[in-house]
Amino acid sequence: MNYELKKDINDVYMYGEIITQQGLGPDGSISMREMIRFDLLQFLAYLTNANGKPLSAEISFIQQYLNMYFSTNKLMTFKYERTAAKEFATKVPRSFTYFANADLSGKSAYTTKGWSKSRFLLNIYERLGQEFIACDARTNEDELARLTDYCLVIEKFLRKHKLYEPGQRPPVRPVSGNAASVKHNESAKNNTDSKSSVNAELEAMKGKLNKEEIPEGELKLDDLMNELNELTGLEGVKKDIKSLINLLKVKKLREERDMKQPSVSLHMVFSGNPGTGKTTVARLLAKIYKCLGVSRTGQLVEVDRSGLVEGYVGQTAAKTKEVVESALGGVLFIDEAYTLTAGKDGKDFGQEAVDTLLKLMEDNRDDLIVVVAGYTKLMEEFVESNPGLKSRFNKYILFDDYTGDQLFDIFMSMCEKQDYVPNEAGKNYVKQYLTERANANDENFANAREVRNYIERAIARQASRVVNIKNISDRQLRTLTKTDLAE
Repeated sequence: MNYELKKDINDVYMYGEIITQQGLGPDGSISMREMIRFDLLQFLAYLTNANGKPLSAEISFIQQYLNMYFSTNKLMTFKYERTAAKEFATKVPRSFTYFANADLSGKSAYTTKGWSKSRFLLNIYERLGQEFIACDARTNEDELARLTDYCLVIEKFLRKHKLYEPGQRPPVRPVSGNAASVKHNESAKNNTDSKSSVNAELEAMKGKLNKEEIPEGELKLDDLMNELNELTGLEGVKKDIKSLINLLKVKKLREERDMKQPSVSLHMVFSGNPGTGKTTVARLLAKIYKCLGVSRTGQLVEVDRSGLVEGYVGQTAAKTKEVVESALGGVLFIDEAYTLTAGKDGKDFGQEAVDTLLKLMEDNRDDLIVVVAGYTKLMEEFVESNPGLKSRFNKYILFDDYTGDQLFDIFMSMCEKQDYVPNEAGKNYVKQYLTERANANDENFANAREVRNYIERAIARQASRVVNIKNISDRQLRTLTKTDLAE
């Protein structure tokens, strides 16, 4: 048993009791402790995948962590009665709405580990789910997908209410949901002494537990995941990365218990059009691998065909070897990798680079991760061109084109970073312009990269417009007009 996790579950029960004492809990038909425990039980039942095999490990796990006892038949009956409906995985557990209301009320202190109470509860779900999946003799992809999808539903709920990021006091407002009708004003007035006692208890616990330091790797991973989530769009990419993280964490748990390890290929194909964030995500992924202990350095070495191929026999192999050796311990990112096999006349040295790369991947299989990237169709042809590539690159992550609204969000973010502000007429023009470009299905349109170039042109036009203005104001220096933004 993971005693730290068990302790944190008990802390969650205590937070639930404090929320009730503050007048922010349920009406009394069920205690917060029992509601939390029941929600966690439904979650574990939802993850359970019998596949005709005994459930003794899962049953023992539920007994240890939730103090609830089941037979195999009773557990599976509970699962089908409570979690079989399709809508189950789309709804936030009821206890989360009370935790969120407490966080947003302004009365609820942050946990001793710096998170909101509702974020702390999500952390429990993620860790408990990973431990649960690792407890038996197999790791099932369906279980991992369920864990990822369910936690993403909760995460989106918390992000919507600004409760996901640690260290930020959320605005005071109620949460809508199946517990949003909680009536607490009158009871709060009658419980001033109780609240004082609760706050004193929180402070005492904070003083005791603040000495516990969160491992540095966990903090970094949390920051990296926040950085990933803050990227515009890329919902499918974010889900795939989180599913991979769950798999690697489960793999590590099984390794610690001397259990058989699931086969995990860390080499990937990033497919999609230019400017869809492939390089940005690759840089984050390299650091995430470092946090998870699957790479030594967390470095990303970026290269394309020109960095691997030379024009004479023997030089390409030496050049490729040099690049690969510089990436050992981290991630080698090969952009437009399909160009290595584009030569059809047998005189191209790209194939020599591929052959050298495959040999070095095998020789350094425990110390090298390779990500290849490029247009979707061309990357499929690239992988299919060589049995060695096909056997090593079996995980694809698709980067969809941005929508017009997403491109506009990227535009506004880039303007803000460079201290420029488009006026209303300019905003309206840009929104329409980028929507038209996104809907044109132009294969040469470079998405976010195109937006960056567009802003640079607009800034140049603005500079020509304002350069001769005498006594120019700060506002004039910052403002981008429709004239500046018109292509």
